[in-house]
Amino acid sequence: MFSLASADLIRFLFAMGLLLAAANLLGYIAERFTIPRVIGEVAGGLILGPTVFGTLFPHSFHWLYLGFSSESSLFGLIYQLGTLFLLYTAGLKFQSRFAKSDIKTGIAIIIGSTIIPFAVGWLSTYLFNPAQFLGPDHSVLALKIIVAISIAVTSIPVISKIFQDLGIMHSRFAKIIVAIAGVHDLILWVALAIASGIVSAHGAATISVWTVSKSLVVTFAFLFVCILIVPWGLRKITSKRANFLFRASFLGYFLVILFALADIAGYLQVDTMYGALLAGIATKFALPDHVFEKLENGINGIAYAFFIPLYFAIIGMQLNLASNFSFGFFILYLLFATIVQSVVVYFTCRLIKTDKLTSLNFAAAMNARGGPGIVLSSVAYSLGIINQDFFAILVMLALVTSWFAGSWLRYVIRTGKRLMPGDENLVIKKAQEEVQFDLVPTTVPTTE
Repeated sequence: MFSLASADLIRFLFAMGLLLAAANLLGYIAERFTIPRVIGEVAGGLILGPTVFGTLFPHSFHWLYLGFSSESSLFGLIYQLGTLFLLYTAGLKFQSRFAKSDIKTGIAIIIGSTIIPFAVGWLSTYLFNPAQFLGPDHSVLALKIIVAISIAVTSIPVISKIFQDLGIMHSRFAKIIVAIAGVHDLILWVALAIASGIVSAHGAATISVWTVSKSLVVTFAFLFVCILIVPWGLRKITSKRANFLFRASFLGYFLVILFALADIAGYLQVDTMYGALLAGIATKFALPDHVFEKLENGINGIAYAFFIPLYFAIIGMQLNLASNFSFGFFILYLLFATIVQSVVVYFTCRLIKTDKLTSLNFAAAMNARGGPGIVLSSVAYSLGIINQDFFAILVMLALVTSWFAGSWLRYVIRTGKRLMPGDENLVIKKAQEEVQFDLVPTTVPTTE
């Protein structure tokens, strides 16, 4: 019933192993050159995909990655699981608590960096012809939502990794940014879930006020349940002696919760990936610190060793920069997105009497689109909202803006400038990077 021919299995394992090795190796090299790891992982897919390997050796590429009928489906399954794990781990990083002294700064940046860039992104669709980037579903409304999100989105994983690499995760600046990014991205993922609901439920031909209203109601109801009710339920049942699933498998129990909420979101036509994000947030809210730390370490061990590197590598394989990429439009879009978010965040900070350097640092950090930017593009592409050209533009936007953000913050630290008031005497705390002869890694690498 469930079988795969021996020759096909051998070919698939070889192709997957080669892709995983390229993703991890190039991700490691990228980190050595102080480049976000995700850029190296995507580069692994670019090299082994149609952009390089497929262009130079088309027959070999087809034999290796499209050699039998179900091979693309197998890679598609890994790709989807990678997306689920990436969003689940992003949810686990969600921070809901600000220090009282930082509430004013956090709320101001959340409002400014969400509403204004989203609105500007929406209005920008009237300056160019969006039809050129429409996917097979031909939903202009959903495409406008995707464009608006791409201007405003920020990355929790990538900015957290940048802070860890710089040894400043404990700083006041880092704590504020991570908390802002969590709330900020949750709001924007609501918008993505609405776009997904519009496309999945009715399609472009029958979009109406009722369609949008229904999608809004279902999305916010699901958000309410996952944020308030699910954590309460988990606290009640997880530690019960009668909870045999938890006692049988600690990680297995939480993976069931992940898949269950993702599945429910799919049935509600919200979006399975939104369910995975909320599963992570609900789990974070439900668990005491010592249990949560054990779960996070276990999930990271599974996700960042296998599923997430392969996810980003498969993203790279889906890009064909040799033929499906408008370099000129990408440069304009990159400049537009960067300027809009930077200017809005900078002047929002200045409005609340933040000094110039701190305002610049916040503007740079909020521009890192990273993993969520890539997930945005992949979800929109898989739903048929955007075509391959715009998919490539959004992926490259996420990668380049993450690189920019990391470079600026690294420059600030190396030149001895402060990130913000309160970090004047910041002590850099870097984790041990390598143990030369230790066969078991002491830390789990994270990605963007």
